Amino acid sequence: MTAGGADAGSGPLQVQVRGTVLTVRRVDAYHAMTVVAPGIAARFRPGQFVAVAVGGPDTAMLLRRAFSIHEVRPDHGGTVEFIFATVGPGTRWLAERRTRDVIDIAGPLGRPFPVPRDPVSCLLVGGGYGSAPLFPLADRLRGRGCAVDFLLGAASADRVFGALSARRGGRTATITTEDGTMGVRGVVTDVLSQVIHEARTDVIYACGPMGMLRQVTALASRYDIPAQTLVEESMACGIGVCMTCVLPVVGEDGVTRMVRSCVDGPVFRGDAVRWDDVGTIPFDALGAPGWKPPRQNKTRPAASGRSARGG
Repeated sequence: MTAGGADAGSGPLQVQVRGTVLTVRRVDAYHAMTVVAPGIAARFRPGQFVAVAVGGPDTAMLLRRAFSIHEVRPDHGGTVEFIFATVGPGTRWLAERRTRDVIDIAGPLGRPFPVPRDPVSCLLVGGGYGSAPLFPLADRLRGRGCAVDFLLGAASADRVFGALSARRGGRTATITTEDGTMGVRGVVTDVLSQVIHEARTDVIYACGPMGMLRQVTALASRYDIPAQTLVEESMACGIGVCMTCVLPVVGEDGVTRMVRSCVDGPVFRGDAVRWDDVGTIPFDALGAPGWKPPRQNKTRPAASGRSARGG
């Protein structure tokens, strides 16, 4: 009845292509870009992302920008759509692209969401345009016979992404905004407990700001519900080279390691992430300064070591 690992870690190989821009459109506070990239569309699994080169060949912007994939259409020319907000020169450059422009895009990258082996009740929680990757996941879950409920939130109505799609495609859809311009006034965690009870949730999938993911995981643990979280860490390369997106995660052996969100994630089991230590290197993380191997039991064969905060 929990989220199985049948699809986890089985992400197919990525490709890098020069993709033709089909459309760039405004979606409230965000932009949606659709690119013809059949190789990426054919390999995509929900939760994976693309890394896009920005600025053109003569730019000083050397680093790619990573975006979650919102929709693919392998049977319609092999298109890939991703959502972004204009927050800097790279995303502003993307927003200025027009139909028939060509961009350099690599993907699908990262590990996808694991999906349940059996039909269960799934709650999909999204914050801002972090909800974008939840919609292809919802399609996949419904294909497995799962019931899908949505809980989406943002600061204001124009920053809630996918409210209409959630209402159309979900068994239920609850919306929150901090200013009260749509749905319930507040944040998603204010109503999460109520939605869990009403939906009889078995599994939670969440994507959004790190603070939101931390709180969702804490509430899920209180109800003994597994949570799969897609983290929003800055990724400069997307392929595990630059080490800018590391965060502390407890492994199956109980040892904390600094793992790369782009290749070891971006999807992680919520209770494995050490949310309080994100942005730091915990003293007990494998390889950290002062780290010592876990003490072994001298009276019997040694078990796998556990970190001070492993579990």
